[in-house]
Amino acid sequence: MATRLGVHAERLKSVAALQLVKGRRETNRFAFEGPTLLEEAHAAAFPIEGLYVTQAAYDATPLVRELDDSGTPTFLVEPVSAAQISDLATPPGILAVAPVRFSSLEEIFAQAGPAVVLADGGDPANAGTLLRSADAFGAAGVVCGSLGVEPFHPKVVRGSMGAIFRVRLAIGDPAGVAEAAVAAGVRLLGLSAKGEPLDGEHWGQPAALVVGHERHGLGRWEACCARLIAIPMAGSAESLSAAVAGSIALYEASRRGPGR
Repeated sequence: MATRLGVHAERLKSVAALQLVKGRRETNRFAFEGPTLLEEAHAAAFPIEGLYVTQAAYDATPLVRELDDSGTPTFLVEPVSAAQISDLATPPGILAVAPVRFSSLEEIFAQAGPAVVLADGGDPANAGTLLRSADAFGAAGVVCGSLGVEPFHPKVVRGSMGAIFRVRLAIGDPAGVAEAAVAAGVRLLGLSAKGEPLDGEHWGQPAALVVGHERHGLGRWEACCARLIAIPMAGSAESLSAAVAGSIALYEASRRGPGR
């Protein structure tokens, strides 16, 4: 049975803090919003530790009522409270709290399919898109550089379109990722304009694609890459976005990788 919270409820402060990286790190929790992401999380059997919903959203969303009836802690909040805990200009009236979940580098590199390494990229939209592509193309997982955007940032979560609930995630630095990759027999292939054409790659050995920053390239990650590869371009565009380049390379790796 849903519990109604007043606008000054102390619990709401801790929920609002999850919109900030400090709050997520201190609690190992994150928040996501809206009925679509809630459905994606539920379909993936991702644990939901609490729901904060307006009365209107509660009445209009069967899944919210189903989760409430099945024992998920559910709290009814006023619209003003929904705005205070939301990351969005127009709150949808549904906010879920869930645990942050990470895999080890060893676990990701042990999986079938190419892995993706986001080499300290700072754009959450790019990160969300690459998570979505990793999900679509059967990637082993996504490793986020320790100096880059945090994978449970609200914009990354939204941009992933539910992939955040299905794709294995890890955090790493170049030395640790390189060590784990070598131990697993995985080559680190860096996407770079200086690289050899992607279509010449043989993909006979398990690989992880290292996707750099759009402006600054691979940076500190270049030294740990066994090989640099590039996407040939026939037009006059100077470069592709990290999300587009990474997605193209991931498709090629998944299509032509070991066992294909």
